[in-house]
Formats: sequence, C-alpha cells, structure tokens
Amino acid sequence: MGEVFTFIGLISHNHDFLIGAHIVLVGIIVLAIAKAATKAMQLVPSGAQNIMEAYLEGVIAMGKDVIGVELARKYLPLIATIGLLVLVGNLIGIIPGFESPTSNVNMTLVLAIVVFIYYNYEGIRVNGFIKYFGHFMGPMKILAPLMFPIEIVSHLSRIVSLSFRLFGNIKGDDMFLMVILMLAPWVAPMVPFGLLTFMAFLQAFIFMILTYVYLASAVQISDH
Repeated sequence: MGEVFTFIGLISHNHDFLIGAHIVLVGIIVLAIAKAATKAMQLVPSGAQNIMEAYLEGVIAMGKDVIGVELARKYLPLIATIGLLVLVGNLIGIIPGFESPTSNVNMTLVLAIVVFIYYNYEGIRVNGFIKYFGHFMGPMKILAPLMFPIEIVSHLSRIVSLSFRLFGNIKGDDMFLMVILMLAPWVAPMVPFGLLTFMAFLQAFIFMILTYVYLASAVQISDH
C-alpha cells in the first residue's frame, strides 16, 4: 500500500521504512498504555488502570477453559503483550494517514515464530525432551514412522497459519478501506470503520486463543 498517503511517508516512501516505523509506533503506543495504567496504581482502579485490569482479566478468562486458570495466569504476560501488539497494530491502520504493520507478513511471521519457539520450549521444559517428542510418535509404536513426520509438518504449519491468517485478513481490510475511501470519502466510511474495528478485535482474539491452545497442547500432554 505504498501508494496510500501516510504521515510517516512524508519522511520516506520506502515501504520497509514505513512498516518499520509503524511497528516502532505501535510499540510506543503499547508502552504508553502500560505506563498510563501503572503510574498511579490504586486499590479501586479507575481510568487506564481500570481498562487494563479489565483487559487482563478478560485474557485470563479466555485461557481458563483452554489451559486452566493457573497456567492462564502464568502465560498472561506473553498472551497479553502479543494481544496488545496485534490489536494496536490492527487498529492503527483504520486511522487515515497510518498503515497497519500487521498487514505486512514480516511482522506477523515474527510473532508466529515467537509463539512457535516459546510453546515448544515450554513443552520440552515441562515434560522433558524425550516425553515431549515421544508424544509426536502417536499412541502406537508401529505408527511412529508415519506419525512423527506428520506431527512435525503439522507444528510447522502453525507458523504459516498464525502469520498468514492475521496478515491476509488485515491486508484485505486495508485494501477494502482504501477502496471505500476512494469511492466515497465522506459518506460511506462510517459503517466500514465499525466493521474493520470489530475485525481488528476479532483477529487479536484469534491470535491469543490459538497461542493458548498451542501452549496447552505442549504442556498438558498427559491430558490428551
């Protein structure tokens, strides 16, 4: 979307620079939100602290049925941070003059790789190397030569699934908004803005819940 006007584009039209700058901007916004929520902590929360606590409780409630309350709280920092990065990255592209960094596959791929490495690390740490990868062999030893490569491909495909699902949806949303703004810049955008805002929240939710699911499958092998 290099042909679309962005404020950062006034500095440079290089698309890699634009995406990198918007990623940095998203990081700054997330840090500002965290700072505003924690700068004056109160027993009875209000303002930014109240919103952030509601968000964190929502993330825990999301993971409770997937992985249990205890583990949902344990992995809260990872899930909540990824959720904020994805959500802000999605929402910023709805604002005219900005571009969603999550509409670039490089950012979504990095997030997916982080999740992939972390849940496999947790699976090995909790269960041990042999037990964790032994789970890839399936329930019957005779099927191990078939099941193991299938499981490896299945786990690697999660990187593609996580990254391209987010990238494809947000890229499509950005292109849809661009067309709407070109056709009817003052009249039509209200309904699409609402729809795209809903999609931004939905894609962040999907990314977080899938991360919980992958963590659960890695650390709760005996339950499967």
